[in-house]
Amino acid sequence: MAKETKTIKKVSPKEAQRKQNQDDIATLEAKSSHPENYSNAKLFSELPLSDRTQKGLAQSNFKQMTEIQRKGVPLALAKKDVLGAAKTGSGKTLSFLIPVLEILFRQQWNAADGLGALIISPTRELAVQIFEVLKKIGKSHTFSAGLIIGGKEFKVEQERIARMNILVCTPGRLLQHMDQSVGFSCDNLQVLVLDEADRIMDMGFQNTMNAIIENLPPQRQTLLFSATQTRSVKDLARLSLKDPEYVAVHEKAEHSTPKTLSQHYVVTELPKKLDVLYSFVKSHLKSKTIVFLSSCKQTRFVFEAFCKLQPGVPIMHLHGKQKQTKRVDIFRKFTSSQHAVLLCTDIAARGLDFPSVDWVVQLDCPEDADTYIHRVGRTARFDADGHALMILVPSEVEGMVEELKKKRVPVEEIKIRTSKQQSIQKQLQSFCFQDPEIKYLAQRAFVAYMRSIYLQRNKSIFDVTVLPAEEFALSLGLAGAPKIKFVKKAEKKLMGAQEKKMKEASSGEEEEEEQAKTQRTKYDRMFQRKNQDILSEHYSKLVDFEGDKIKLDGGLEDDDDEDFLTIQRADHTLESDEDEDAMNNIAGENISKRKLKMSKKERAKNMARGDKLVFDEEGNAHAMYELVEEKDFLKDGDAKSQIKAFIEQKGELMQTADKEDKEYVKQKKLEKKIKRKERERAALKEDSSEASDAEDQGSDMSEDESGEEEPERKRKWFEDSDSDSEDESNKKRIIDVAEPQTLEDQEALALKLLGA
Repeated sequence: MAKETKTIKKVSPKEAQRKQNQDDIATLEAKSSHPENYSNAKLFSELPLSDRTQKGLAQSNFKQMTEIQRKGVPLALAKKDVLGAAKTGSGKTLSFLIPVLEILFRQQWNAADGLGALIISPTRELAVQIFEVLKKIGKSHTFSAGLIIGGKEFKVEQERIARMNILVCTPGRLLQHMDQSVGFSCDNLQVLVLDEADRIMDMGFQNTMNAIIENLPPQRQTLLFSATQTRSVKDLARLSLKDPEYVAVHEKAEHSTPKTLSQHYVVTELPKKLDVLYSFVKSHLKSKTIVFLSSCKQTRFVFEAFCKLQPGVPIMHLHGKQKQTKRVDIFRKFTSSQHAVLLCTDIAARGLDFPSVDWVVQLDCPEDADTYIHRVGRTARFDADGHALMILVPSEVEGMVEELKKKRVPVEEIKIRTSKQQSIQKQLQSFCFQDPEIKYLAQRAFVAYMRSIYLQRNKSIFDVTVLPAEEFALSLGLAGAPKIKFVKKAEKKLMGAQEKKMKEASSGEEEEEEQAKTQRTKYDRMFQRKNQDILSEHYSKLVDFEGDKIKLDGGLEDDDDEDFLTIQRADHTLESDEDEDAMNNIAGENISKRKLKMSKKERAKNMARGDKLVFDEEGNAHAMYELVEEKDFLKDGDAKSQIKAFIEQKGELMQTADKEDKEYVKQKKLEKKIKRKERERAALKEDSSEASDAEDQGSDMSEDESGEEEPERKRKWFEDSDSDSEDESNKKRIIDVAEPQTLEDQEALALKLLGA
């Protein structure tokens, strides 16, 4: 019998590795489909994660999971939609980055598959931070990841965006790429992540988010994380999530803020705020502090002023008016600093993870309790210790403390030691006097703060009318408070509300008004209607012009001789020009609100136009163009013949006028020529008189030298000086010369005469 031979097929190392990878992925899929098995896991190593992800977490020193990570990551790995809510600093970033990497890894995602995961953040700084964490834990994976935010070159992003597997972006720039970038497609998207969803909706991205979600495929996994669950977040979750798993970590906690955070507030007058802040900075030079202000202009002013004061610690500032590159540089510089002070707006209040922050100081009162929670969340992160201090003015204390109590935030009041407090008002005044730029920044900061208080919705906390504006301006170094219109508007509103309350309180007055309403006639009601100009003809008939009295000599009132022939109108006088109601209700006329708001120019446009009149030789007024009947018009001929006659008549008049004008111009030229010649002759006469005077002076000098007296007589310019001697013949010698024209000619003539 022939022996049967078995052929063993050799397997290449690549195929063996591929098969091993597929087996590992199948194992991970099976383990991840049962998230309840990992409810008690405390370490990342206990989760069903790939070796590449485990390696990245170990190298980044992420070992122990936080509570939100223990509950959220297993559910996300099971490809379920997650709606997560947790305090700031609780580790939400890793809760969605780990599932993103794992889901794409299990599907063996590569560059040819296109975009697989989309992570949307409300601010650029938070997007940069998420991208940095993604690079750390995902550096062992082979995915391509990109950061798409505003402030960078759009064309460069367009060239690379089509090759990205994971995108970290802000809503506005993402929608711009969806509209304009060729080749950018989201049709194959697997995971959508919305970080700080409440902030995305609060910043006015509702329409943008709706447009983005419409461009995404419905078959996808969505992870939505937020520190607070507002109504807008619930609406967003309803639009984008399907049967989500709700993960609320601190919902039943005693306090909304971490236990390791000590929270206090200080009550001080508005002009003393900067003194308190500077004193705090000087007494905490070895601390890392974040100071929150309400506007970009305030941040810029305080930064410039504190840099000049040189408190002894590095001062930085971060706000939305800066360029993107500068914001990223400041973010990284403060992150790496050990001791520094960062002055910022609420742009840094959400999600940003600054390591080892000791103090969070809120120089300006937060908008609401949620904003307060996000601000203080920059410290006491991941079970670390932290301190929070809020500086309030007296009008804000009661309302803000009540708001924080409703949100389960424990805050205690502390007092400031007077010995530790320093005043910087004189230094700021000196800076404003010496540097116009500092003065300009102070003015803008003043207006920005007052506007921020005026625009706040909660008027029980923010009341711009009770703030000492003049004293606050002096504390910024200004000589006086800049003019701000909205404060006056707020005061008028407040006065109107008080008057309304007073009217409502007086019941007797209400009854009188009701009686008056019942007794009004139809004429009274007509005069009180709006758009009164419609009734102007009826009104002119009903006005009591008989009440206008003319006082004549010997009339009704002849006691006062000074009022002779003066008109006294009854009930038509205005006591004040500033009273707009009186101005617009002259003689009982009620004008609409639209007309009251119109300027003088607009009213002039709407006024009736006068007709231009022409007076004939007899003094009768006629319109510029008067229409006549056709019969009277045709008496002078048809239209063409009249036009021709009119043109000929006017042409003759123009020709005669042209002749007269030419004659007039010719006469003017002749007069100018005559005047010019007269001026030339007068100039020649003046020159000759000057020459004769010079000769007289010369002869007088010779007489004085000889000592002989000579009787005075007039000499002509052609006479010789020696002709004065008494000669019997009394003859004069005449020298024929040309009339001298210049001073040189006169001098030459004088020499000839002397030589002769």
